[in-house]
Amino acid sequence: MNRLFFRFFILVMLSISAAAFIVYFAINRLFGDPLDSIARRQAAAQIFLLEQYIDQAPADQWLDRLNKVREVSGVRFELVPLGDVRRQLTGIDAAGFERGDVVLDISRKAFYRRVDLVGERYIGSNEEALVAQDLPIDIGFALSMEAVRYLIVALVLLIPIAAWSRAHWQGLQQLSDVADRFGGGELGARAHMEPKDSIYPLAERINHMADRIERLLDSQRNLLHSVGHEIRTPIARLEFALELLRDAAENPALDKRINAMEGDLRELKELVNELLGMTRLDAEPHLQRRAFDLGSALAHCSETLPPSEGMALEMALGTSLGQFSGDQRLLERAVGNLLRNALKYGTRSVRLGAARMGSVVQVVVEDDGPGIPHAERERIFEPFYRLDRSRDRNTGGFGLGLSIARKAVQLHGGTLVVGSSALGGARFTITLPA
Repeated sequence: MNRLFFRFFILVMLSISAAAFIVYFAINRLFGDPLDSIARRQAAAQIFLLEQYIDQAPADQWLDRLNKVREVSGVRFELVPLGDVRRQLTGIDAAGFERGDVVLDISRKAFYRRVDLVGERYIGSNEEALVAQDLPIDIGFALSMEAVRYLIVALVLLIPIAAWSRAHWQGLQQLSDVADRFGGGELGARAHMEPKDSIYPLAERINHMADRIERLLDSQRNLLHSVGHEIRTPIARLEFALELLRDAAENPALDKRINAMEGDLRELKELVNELLGMTRLDAEPHLQRRAFDLGSALAHCSETLPPSEGMALEMALGTSLGQFSGDQRLLERAVGNLLRNALKYGTRSVRLGAARMGSVVQVVVEDDGPGIPHAERERIFEPFYRLDRSRDRNTGGFGLGLSIARKAVQLHGGTLVVGSSALGGARFTITLPA
């Protein structure tokens, strides 16, 4: 936000500078060089002496008056041949000099003028020029005055612009803060502004949008909660009915069918639990952080795994994992989901490793299964996405475990990525800020 108003300030300053140059060149084009006008005003006394005192003398007294001015003036008046002056002047200055005008040379603090055009002053006066040197011309001082003038104009413009911009900046800063809080899960965050504020209409539209999003998310969460809890009741009744039916059944074929129905019920129950777990993660984006021993928590994850025949779990936990501040239940669930996923798809070996490296902690889960194609490595974290649908009945799962694991890690400010393992299968890497 600061960058926006800094750029605006720079734009205003550049615009004022550009306006100063445009004004200068426009005046120069329409009315002549403004510096020449300033210098002519500063040399006005010497020009006045020449035109109103020396030139007004009778022809035989013109030189006498010139000499009198030389005696009392600090400016040096000299008579030089026309050729010397013509070699110094070009363009408009040369044309004005030939017409008999007073031509200023600001850099030399001098002016030039022909004595006369027809030789009436004295013999040969039409072949000489009068040069006045050491004129009291100070363009630097004049330019400083112009700079102060433009600076005052810039300040007069910038002060109200800055006050107006500050009000906008504060409002935009408030909107930015509301957007950050809303994006962080604080769905009740709103921008509170007065109707007189310049960005009040924008704030109202953002508040309306936030209200609608909050209502939609609340409706979605309530629906999932309601559906989840309502489904649990008939599931419990079906379980009870199947138990009664099993007790009464004596037909082996019927008993086999009951087993299949119980398997479907367990699957439905797990789905409801996973959906409710996803809903809780979305509804409670703020963690209940507390310090816990990371090594013990990871070891506990391995202890809660279901038995798996022919699978070996290798533990490689670093000795310096120490304490970690976070939600232990969520992290254990994330790592547990990764381990269960590895047990499903691994053939003989699964490895759990963890190490603290500088400012981060890395937890790695590897298996020796078929691995995950590179094109699918982001999609597997999408809810309900399953890599191999043909094995769903064999391996179980609903495509929610990896999505829940990534959400839990992201709530801790970490990342969860998948790659290739040295064991031959998939390698899931959790990176958490220590």
